[in-house]
Amino acid sequence: MILIVGGTGSLGRATANRLLAKGEPVRIMTRAPEKAGDLKQAGAEIVQGDLLDKASLFKACRGVNKVMASAHSIFGRGWEASKYVDLQGHIDLIEAAKSAGVEHFVYASAYVFGPDYESVPFFQCKQKVEHHLQASELSYTILRPTAFIESHAHDLIGKSILSSGKVALFGKGERVRNFVAADDVAKFAVLALTEEKLNGQIVDIGGPTNCTNMDVVRLYEKATGQKAKVTRVPAGALRVMYQLMRPLHPGLSQIMQFSLYNDLKDRPFDPQPLLEAYPMQLTSLEDWMVNHVGSRSASMAVA
Repeated sequence: MILIVGGTGSLGRATANRLLAKGEPVRIMTRAPEKAGDLKQAGAEIVQGDLLDKASLFKACRGVNKVMASAHSIFGRGWEASKYVDLQGHIDLIEAAKSAGVEHFVYASAYVFGPDYESVPFFQCKQKVEHHLQASELSYTILRPTAFIESHAHDLIGKSILSSGKVALFGKGERVRNFVAADDVAKFAVLALTEEKLNGQIVDIGGPTNCTNMDVVRLYEKATGQKAKVTRVPAGALRVMYQLMRPLHPGLSQIMQFSLYNDLKDRPFDPQPLLEAYPMQLTSLEDWMVNHVGSRSASMAVA
């Protein structure tokens, strides 16, 4: 049995669907079982649990051979702040897995482009969990994806353009960065959960091309056939705002800080070493849009 914590998120859902298609037994732990109806119908076992509830973690890990942790709370505040969910919650999950005799633990971390990223609390949490997992004596695989298309390109940029023709960007949006499709990362998660070749490995994963946030805007403009109204928050304002927001809304503060660093210099990812080690077709942002928003955007453009 494979347990996926965060199974209703982009990566968790994509991984679950691929595992279920292979006939693997899958258990999904989620705070909101009503969001997992499609996974239950596909054959997954659904259990309610919370990374902030230790008892639910021990319960979810019973009878499980392998665990994948793909939940996060980067936008969280209060008791759901990142320092509780992304740090202590995942440490508690690792301990629950170890206590339950889990054979292998797959952790969805994050690609760190440079030392300046390490000052972002979210990345600090990820690195601390990595270190805890490596010291836990559990067999492990750590996946480090770049920014997910689903959240960083679509949710934060494209969705607003599709719904209102407007978008607010943190910074100028002209620095190069990398986006990766959750389903491409899921391919590695499945490999780590069903074979041994990734045991003890840390795998950096990115998309096939690098682009800017304004490139994303232009792609959505092309899809809708309309010019988007772009509002920019200057880097100087971002620097002040993320510091002021940290005690009030740490999740929003992290997004601002993350965006500031993305706006200071290019953050490209070279997928060639990854593809040489694991030959596969990676999904470009353009292809992702065709598969996920093409029909919707096309209808809006006609309207």
